[in-house]
Amino acid sequence: MRFALRPADPQCYLTLLFALLLLRPCWAWQDNSANNKARKQAADKQAVDKQGRAVYSAKCAKCHGRDGQGVKGKTVEPLGGESAIEELAALITETMPEDDPETCMGEEAKSVARFLFHAFYSNEAKERNRPTIKLARLTGPQLRQSLADLYGRLAGQVDASSERGLSGEYFDGQRPNRNKRKIDRLDSTIDFDFAEDGPGDGINAKDFCIQWVGGLHPDKTGRYEILIESSCAFVLNLGSYQREFINNYVQSGDRVEFRRSIVLTAGRVYPLSIRFHQRKRKTQQPPARIKLSWTPPGGLPHVIPARNLRPNRSPAAFSIQAKLPPDDRSYGYARGIGASRQWDESTTAAAIEFAEVAAKELWPAYARQHRNDANENRARLRAFLSVLVETAFRSPLNQSIRKSYIDEQVDGAEDDEEAIKRVLLMTLKSPRFLYPTLALNRSGSQQAANQLALTLFDSLPSDPWLLAMARENRLETEAEIRNAAKRMIGDYRARSKTRELMRSWLDLDRFGEITKDPKRFPGFDSRLTADLERSLDIFVDSVVWSESSDFRDLFLSKSVFTNDRIGKFYGDSWAPRDGSKQFGPAKSKDMKHSGLLTHPYILSGLAYQDSTSPIHRGVFLIRHMLGRTLRPPQEAFVPLNPDLHPHLTTRQRVSLQTSPKTCQACHIKINGLGFTLEHYDAVGRFRNSENNSAINAKGGYTTRANKAVDFDGVSELAEFLANSDDARHAFVHRAFQHLVKQPPAAFGSKTMARLTESFRESGYSIRELLIEIAVVSAARQNESTN
Repeated sequence: MRFALRPADPQCYLTLLFALLLLRPCWAWQDNSANNKARKQAADKQAVDKQGRAVYSAKCAKCHGRDGQGVKGKTVEPLGGESAIEELAALITETMPEDDPETCMGEEAKSVARFLFHAFYSNEAKERNRPTIKLARLTGPQLRQSLADLYGRLAGQVDASSERGLSGEYFDGQRPNRNKRKIDRLDSTIDFDFAEDGPGDGINAKDFCIQWVGGLHPDKTGRYEILIESSCAFVLNLGSYQREFINNYVQSGDRVEFRRSIVLTAGRVYPLSIRFHQRKRKTQQPPARIKLSWTPPGGLPHVIPARNLRPNRSPAAFSIQAKLPPDDRSYGYARGIGASRQWDESTTAAAIEFAEVAAKELWPAYARQHRNDANENRARLRAFLSVLVETAFRSPLNQSIRKSYIDEQVDGAEDDEEAIKRVLLMTLKSPRFLYPTLALNRSGSQQAANQLALTLFDSLPSDPWLLAMARENRLETEAEIRNAAKRMIGDYRARSKTRELMRSWLDLDRFGEITKDPKRFPGFDSRLTADLERSLDIFVDSVVWSESSDFRDLFLSKSVFTNDRIGKFYGDSWAPRDGSKQFGPAKSKDMKHSGLLTHPYILSGLAYQDSTSPIHRGVFLIRHMLGRTLRPPQEAFVPLNPDLHPHLTTRQRVSLQTSPKTCQACHIKINGLGFTLEHYDAVGRFRNSENNSAINAKGGYTTRANKAVDFDGVSELAEFLANSDDARHAFVHRAFQHLVKQPPAAFGSKTMARLTESFRESGYSIRELLIEIAVVSAARQNESTN
């Protein structure tokens, strides 16, 4: 039956109205009841928050800060993360406060946990506490790279090349003469002993000349010692084909070793040339030999390998020699915060050094190139200085800046050299140069170009094509910015910064010198560790710069890069395919090997001299691979001496020592990951047993989503990390911090979600992730100017 009210039924209207009036008090009561309940919940929450805040202020703020920002000397990590209320309560009950962990338990611990969650850990709190983009000065690496590109703005930039080695021309006679050139070839290294026979091919063994030309491409920034061993006369130029570095043209006595040190900057190619002479002598003529070696920062002397040599001619390059103070790394990445007296003095020294080189090298070359230009009122010098100042300030110059920084200095100087030094000292000490993100009146495209260069190169825009795009306002949209970033990602400077990112992610700088007990591990020495470090770098580069650039391959790949020395120590699975002393792939893929996790350099660095360290390995995995925060231990940790428990395995000793409740709050996370690598000993060799007991490599981990995962050995761990949201999130977060030098949240609450999603859509391409990070940071800077 269908019921309907019709206008012809007035009685029905009256009945319905009467019913509504009768029911109104009931509805009102229900409404008031709901309101009362909501008000009571709000009051209860306010009381809980007030109680939790009071306990926090009394017992927690002394270490964590009044607003959770951390306290220097106690904890520098601000409060925040993915922990749930239950996790926080358990952690507080067992470990807080650090000086007396049993004084905050039960309801107090729960009230603090609820307060912390709503204040720092919930999604609403994260948005409320979201950091802002901080004003930052140039870091040490950024200052080095910026000055190198400021020099390159006039000297020219290097194009990336896949060729390796130096171009060699061999001449019959003491001087290079095209008509007497007998050999023209690519030499992979400079390590020749011609003995009494000479180079051959019709060249007089007692009277010949060789000229090698190309560039030197260092892997890392730091002080290098360049060494030439030669029985004959030679001249080595470095940094410029006219910049003499070592001169033994007039040979005297029996000296055969010549060395000199220099600071080189990673991502740069330094012009290098050697002219080598074997002359006829009236006295006994020594055999002709020459070897070009170096000692890299923190490394050992060895012949400069082909991978660090480029055969193409390169423009002159500059690397400051002034010592720069270390940057703040308390948040896990270098930050340009603070302006200490030491930093001020070092930037002054760098400015003076650059000004002297500019006056000596850049200005004469510029004057020659523009010798036909009008020069009324020293117009040529003013134009030269305008290019440098405009590049340093990352912006076109207005009349006021031009007058203050250029015209008044040129007018007040007695000569060109003084004018150049005055202008550059003012420019390079200006906040406009030292603070690259300073809010200035720049166009959106100019700001985007500045941020792209800073993000991918640690530098300033100096390439003509990028400067043209900024000048012509062709970096306005994300699509335009992305195309520019794709062009920049293959540059040597971007590759160098990416390598620094990967090494930072793996925390390799903390390893220092790796040493082992020579009785237990004979043959494990400094030369082997240097080779292992190089092997790891090559493996990481091979993944990052492969066609797929797949993040998952860092954990799942069975490929290793090795040489003869590594093969002799680690056995057949590490033997080089061609038996060469140079690095190359191993003969076969070892199924026990799983990417980074089983690389001997990492495993030996995360171990003691005579035994493994599941704790070091577990901390590495949870902090760096999974991006989780761990409290520092309350007391210095000293491992149990194996001699006290000779029948226990390392796993059993660690389990025994970390069994107290105060330890388990963290070690339940650490040990479960570290134990999965126990099949690999203190130098990273595979083993099935320890102390006559079978290895137990079972472990586990609880994800940010509170899901428990179990592993049995490294293969299952590697598979998990390759496909883990936690691991991917951690890598994206660290990559952003390293490239941008700011927290991702400062660029918007959805920044991490956007980046992780684009990472997934790209098939977890590391290269595409770096491009997307550059786009996000540059587009945000572009928006801030519009």
